[in-house]
Amino acid sequence: MTDLQNILIDYKLFEKYDIKYFKENLIIPIWENEINFEVAVCKESNLTTIKNDFFKMIKFKEYDKKEIEFALSNLEYKILLYKDAIKTQHNIEQFIYKMIKFSINLRTSDIHIEEFEDNILFRFRIDGKLKTFFVFSNTLFKPLSSYIKLISNLDITQNRLPMDARFSLKISDKTYDFRVSTMPTITSESIVLRILDKKNINKSLQTLGLSSDLLDLLKKSLKLTQGLILLSGPTGSGKTTTLYSILKELKSNDRKIITVEDPVEYKIDSICQISINSKVGLSFELVLRNILRQDPDIIFIGEIRDKFSLDIALQASLTGHLVIATVHASSAIQTISRLIDLQADPFLISSTLKLVMAQRLVLNYCTNCGAKGCEKCNFTKFYDRSSIAEILKIDDELSSMIFKKVDINEIKKYLQTINFKTLLDDGKEKVSQNITSLEEVYKVVNI
Repeated sequence: MTDLQNILIDYKLFEKYDIKYFKENLIIPIWENEINFEVAVCKESNLTTIKNDFFKMIKFKEYDKKEIEFALSNLEYKILLYKDAIKTQHNIEQFIYKMIKFSINLRTSDIHIEEFEDNILFRFRIDGKLKTFFVFSNTLFKPLSSYIKLISNLDITQNRLPMDARFSLKISDKTYDFRVSTMPTITSESIVLRILDKKNINKSLQTLGLSSDLLDLLKKSLKLTQGLILLSGPTGSGKTTTLYSILKELKSNDRKIITVEDPVEYKIDSICQISINSKVGLSFELVLRNILRQDPDIIFIGEIRDKFSLDIALQASLTGHLVIATVHASSAIQTISRLIDLQADPFLISSTLKLVMAQRLVLNYCTNCGAKGCEKCNFTKFYDRSSIAEILKIDDELSSMIFKKVDINEIKKYLQTINFKTLLDDGKEKVSQNITSLEEVYKVVNI
């Protein structure tokens, strides 16, 4: 059975008949012609009077109750957008403004606009999960694509090659930045708008949702004046938010902080941020080769991606700088393996590495409905996310083991003797506090 999310609904029917009737009886009008009237229902729908209320041949399609409730949520705004979509050739600017405003109110991080056969899907990523919010006729796609490219200073005639750009938009007296990515598909184009909302970087370390013992460990390590601190985790694990929270914690008039990012997503006052731009020759390698001449106290490297960037990080941290960087690895222990795989000098790693933090994001139960499903959580039972983490502080014993290049299994045995708290342990603690479910923890932790 097709998800109701992906069905083109004729929202005019809500107003043609009776919005209140549909909401109270959990019924969705999908389409009608002179003879037939198709509706979406669930087991809980009240159908006692429907045949008397509509003088047409009624076709029923059954869906899950949560899908019906989701389709009926924010209904007035959906009807408004549907009307704009129909007349959008004349006012595409107004349609995009309302769509983006709606997505921001829902805390969306990415808007996916995709054309499939006869329809366009608008999918919003909220708390890391994609959900289809609107389905419109594909006649909307061409003017929509052209307008987005126009305000992003992209070539509106180009749809055979991927392109990326940025634009800004003022919504409710607040300016938002958007990163645009277009990608040709076999039938059309996929457009993704990343909403660069500064509220992500306005989080402090205290509001990340870290367990108190791990927060204390991290904050103590930030008092170091030299050494290497690494954050690891896959894409979407919250590393960027944590890093910006760390930068805000370290920001001071008596320290020079330089960041090397690809690209800079959020600007922070009084921090020297460098955005990699290979198109003009400002490569990652070139910046790192020259960074120490800028006399920094703290260096933030967006990602250690190869032996060269690792060697620079190690050398800088050995010569009196605090270096903070991210690396792709599945756990704190795997981070050490990753450094060794990059053929770094074991002596340099053991001398400079001070702390490794691996993290993930888990969905929090919605406190508004008690995880039953409501309009606030888009009937998902979850609202917002918090961090689970493991923090490996490099003590003398671990430093010695790294220098000797001992087997990772030996390091694991040692960690058991010092009661090292793993990602899974921290996740289970969140479950015991009724913040999230064990299923959500297992989704993000590799066992």
